[in-house]
This record gives sequence, C-alpha cells and structure tokens, in this order.
Amino acid sequence: MTPEQAQIRINELRKVLYQHNYKYYVKSEPTISDFEYDLLINELQTLESTFPQFDDENSPSRRVGSDLNREFESFTHRYPMLSLGNTYNREELTEFDLRVKKVVGEDVRYFCELKYDGVAVALTYRNGRLHRALTRGDGTRGDDVTHNIRTIRSIPLQLQGENIPPEFEIRGEVILPAEGFEKLNAEREIKSEPQFANPRNAASGTLKMQNSSLVAKRPLDCLFYYIPGEQQLFQTQHESLEAARSWGFKVPGYNLLAHSIKEVFDFMDHWESARDKLPFEIDGVVIKVDSIQLQKQLGFTAKTPRWAISYKFRAEQATSRLLSIDFQVGRTGAVTPVANLEPVRLAGTTVKRASLHNADQIALLDIRLGDYVYVEKGGEIIPKIVGVDRDRRDADSEPFHFISTCPECNTNLIRREDEAAHYCPNDIGCPPQIKGRIEHFISRKAMEINAAEATIELLFRKGLVKDASDLYRLDFHRIKNLERFGEKSARNLLKSIESSRDVPFPRVLYALGIRYVGETVARKLAEAFLSMDRLMIADQESLEQVDEIGERIAQSLLSYFSEERNLQLVERLKSAGLQMEMESVTEMASEILAGKSFVISGVFVQHSREELKTIIGQHGGKNSGSISARTDYILAGENMGPSKYQKAQKLGISIITEEQFLAMLPQSH
Repeated sequence: MTPEQAQIRINELRKVLYQHNYKYYVKSEPTISDFEYDLLINELQTLESTFPQFDDENSPSRRVGSDLNREFESFTHRYPMLSLGNTYNREELTEFDLRVKKVVGEDVRYFCELKYDGVAVALTYRNGRLHRALTRGDGTRGDDVTHNIRTIRSIPLQLQGENIPPEFEIRGEVILPAEGFEKLNAEREIKSEPQFANPRNAASGTLKMQNSSLVAKRPLDCLFYYIPGEQQLFQTQHESLEAARSWGFKVPGYNLLAHSIKEVFDFMDHWESARDKLPFEIDGVVIKVDSIQLQKQLGFTAKTPRWAISYKFRAEQATSRLLSIDFQVGRTGAVTPVANLEPVRLAGTTVKRASLHNADQIALLDIRLGDYVYVEKGGEIIPKIVGVDRDRRDADSEPFHFISTCPECNTNLIRREDEAAHYCPNDIGCPPQIKGRIEHFISRKAMEINAAEATIELLFRKGLVKDASDLYRLDFHRIKNLERFGEKSARNLLKSIESSRDVPFPRVLYALGIRYVGETVARKLAEAFLSMDRLMIADQESLEQVDEIGERIAQSLLSYFSEERNLQLVERLKSAGLQMEMESVTEMASEILAGKSFVISGVFVQHSREELKTIIGQHGGKNSGSISARTDYILAGENMGPSKYQKAQKLGISIITEEQFLAMLPQSH
C-alpha cells in the first residue's frame, strides 16, 4: 500500500469510527457488533503505526468513548478508567505473552477472569463507607450515580473485616442477571412497552434513571474485579480480590491462576462453550499479569495497561431467509438498507430485521433476495447480516441492485467520493430529513422538548412545523383540536417548548444538527467563541485553534453558516428567545498564560488531560487540538506521540513537562 492509498483508507476508517464511537458510547445505540468495531480499530491502528506521518491525536484509535449525561453531575476519576486491548485470536495472545516475558522474564503467572457484559463503575469508599460511585464516562470523568448504586443490594454500604484502607477505589460491572432480564422484558411486553435488546442495555438504561425508587425495583447486581491505586497493600491481583471479598464485595469465583499460556487457552475454551450456563452474560475473558510488582514494571500505554488483555468471544449467529429490503432515510440524507427476514431466535430475542450497512456491503457479500443469510447479534439493537449460505441459493437468483432514487422524495441519490453511504441531496424537501432534524432538535440532550416522534410527524403532516423554529410559533387553539391532542396535551407541549428557551447555548448549538458537531464539540465551540454571532463569523484557522476541532469539523461549520437558509433559521431561533451566548464565563485565576497556545500530548501524573486544559483556560491560555506555527508550547507527558515530537522540533516549539508547566503558574495555584 502506498502512502497515498494509506492516507485515503485511514481517513475512511476514522470517519466511520467517529460515528460508531458516538452511537455506541454517547447514544447507547450501537450499529455494528463489537467484533466489527474491533476489526476496524485494529486496521486503523496498524495503518497508523505503519504510516506515522498521518498521526492525529483526535483519531478514534486514541479516543475512549463517552457516556456522560448532563442530567448527572460528573467528577474526575481518581485513577483514569483505561480500556483493555481486545483480541479475537490466539496468535495475538501468544504475542502478548512473549511481550510480557521479554520485559519481566519467564516467571509469570496470569490471573484469568470472566469479562462481564455490563456497565463499568468506580466506587470510592471512605472509612469503610460508600462515598461516591461514578460511571466510566470518557475514562477521565464519569457521571455520579451514587444514589442509584445504593439501591443495588449486593453492593456493601458499610464494609466489614480487617485492614480496610481509609480511602480507596474499587471497580466493578453492574449487570442484570439473565433471570431478572427475562422477567423485566416479560413485564414490559404485558404493558406494551418496548423490550430491551439485551441485559447490558437494560442495566445501562436503569443506572441512568433519574428516579432511584424505580432503579430499586430492578434486580441489578454488581460484580467486582479490580482495586486500583492501593496495590502497595497486596502483592498479587488474586490477593487483592480475596481481600475485597472479605470486606463484603461480590467477587465471582470463576477465575484461574494460570502458570502458562496453554492454561490460559484452556480457561478460554471452557468458558466459550460453558458461558450459557452462567446466571449472567459475558463476552470474553480477561487475562492479567498476577504480580502487582510486575504490573508496575510493565506500565501503561496512553490508553491501555501493558499487563492485561481481553479475549472476546465471537458473537452468536443464526441463519434466516432474506424476504425483502427496505430503505430508510436519516436526517443527514444517508440512505440505509434494512433487511426483512423470516423470524429467527438469536441471543435470546426474535430477530425479524437486520442492517445491511450500505451498497458496498451488499455487493461485497453478494446478498440477493431469497438468500439464506448469516445474522449476527453481538449486543447491538439491530442485528447485522455478515454472510450468505451460497449452497442454499436459488438457481435463478439475480444480483441485487441498490436504488438510485430517494424512496421518500424520488430525488436522484448521490455518493460522495470518500464515503460509503448514498445520500439524498434534497435536504430542503425530503420529509424524513426535515422531520429527523426537528426530532434531533427536540431530543433530550439537545432542547429537551417533550414531544414524541409521532407528534412531530403529525405537526409536519398538518403543515404546522416545517423547521425547528416553527415550534416556537405553535398556537394553542390550532393544536388542541388535532388528532391525539386535547387541551391538556396541547398545554403540556407548549409548556415544554417554553421551558426550552432556557436551555444553555452549548445545547442549542448541538441541537442545530451541524454535521460532526456532537455534544462535546458543541460545548468546546461555545466555550471558545462564547456566542453564536462570534462563531458564525469565525474563519477556518480560528476554528481549528479550538481544542479537538480539526479541518473536517471546521469545514462543516463553514459550510453550514455559508447557507442563507441556515442563517435565517438561527435568526428565527434567536428571535424566539433561545440562548445564543454563554451565560457566564468561568472566573479567571490569572492572565499569566494570556496569548499562549498549548497542545497537550501524553499521559500525566499529577493531573488528567482535562484538568490541565481547565487550568490553562483559567489562567488565560488557549488549548489547541493540533500543532501549528501558532502553537507556543507542547505540554508533554509520558508516551507523547513521535510525530508530534518531530513536528514540534521542526517548528521550534518549546516542549515542557507537567512540572515545568505548573512552575509557570502563580504559587497560589
């Protein structure tokens, strides 16, 4: 592969992974299996390693997804919650074993445990009492779910036993056992409520409920597996878990202390075939160097420990007949093919529909109507077709041809050169796109207007709402007489719309649905420019100076604000009284860093990256996501990217350590 070809493929992978990262970690709506996701990540990491000239600190390979929710207060983790490296084959586990032994010698024992399929949490105990419980969040900060955690009966509120540290953190996985999951779905079916796709989604949704009394009614459980930070008390991983068990934590006994990689393989083989016998779901096995001293010697990369790895089981599959293919149009105009299947049982649920991704995937697998297809469901809501049983194909079957016109408005579809999806370019007149933008605008993480999808459909069909600004001109007397409405529901809708005028500027910006501008990007843009007016006139260079904003996002913003109809929409929303600027600016600690631009790279000891960014801002400095001639300092921690170092040297930019940076600040800091 030439460098030019590599760059094209790297950019393709990053674009795909950005979207999957967002859907998986932020919206809890994954659209590909864990296996497919890991294959894409592994390919990207290989290419980035082979072609370091295309390094990008904002690459999905460097990023941990986020499940932060604005309805919960968030806090910085005492110790970053790093992810584990994943593998699906024994060869990579053998390579892991060789790497470990090359550093620490042959005398290594591995602690093998199950990889619980739930929601990771970090619990802090002070003087033997539960103090705080955080979700993983983005790995640096997590949501405070202490009130909900307290309702889980297996979690001790007061510890017992001896030698309990005055303050420590323990990590576990909140799960919904199989029996409780089946009972919960049965109850929801009786009430005609949508069923949960799998126990993990049910546990995640329950843990984020606002009403703790409702959480208490669901049979959540928590399995514990790691004590970070207080390892001086223990010599081994298994010793630390024995202590945790003695203090009252639920530590499963499904583990093995392996003396060789063969014993590790035997453990994996056993549980891959026996996992259905467990009372809860697992999706793999975790292998850790047992000695804590050796763990310290091996250390960490920027995002994973070098002393641990996870082996993930392949997702379950079933075979079904492909009956027909529907095409759905999203708010961005992307056209997604969806397969209609003969009902088949898979991973505990009945599957009738499956995603086909795009035209390339259909052509690659040569999927045809009437085929018997392999369907995989590795935790996602909509299963995926991953192959075709060609031995059962009808002799007269014909290749499937992707549609050329929009199924909703009959506009000719387009396909951008660097993207796999087909798009309907009629964003002004295509109904699903218009309704999709309005539905995004009213969503909980945007304007939080209490209206169902069916309500938007009705208002659109009646011609009362053609874009988001029309919501603020709805008339009580016109909507109270609509079908499904009455005086009470009409007043509730208008009250919810009125309340949305107080939604802060970052969420208003996110609600616009600008491509690539998710919650985090919207917040960073709002904090950098402070008002919609300033943002709308910003040039590309100014945009790219904002932390985490690269060329792609900058160009998307410039394109959006170059269109007159978008400017008119913003003006109408402004006239409706929406918040178009930051209410207040964080009080400055000093201006000692005023006019200085920083790029942060690596892993730090005293502060997290987010904390360092906050400190820079509090002292008048500016955070940038990429190195340029305008960068004043590289704040470098351990494992700084080699390409960043080379670029900094080439541009003559000062590279400073965390200690040198802190020395620049007033002593009172």
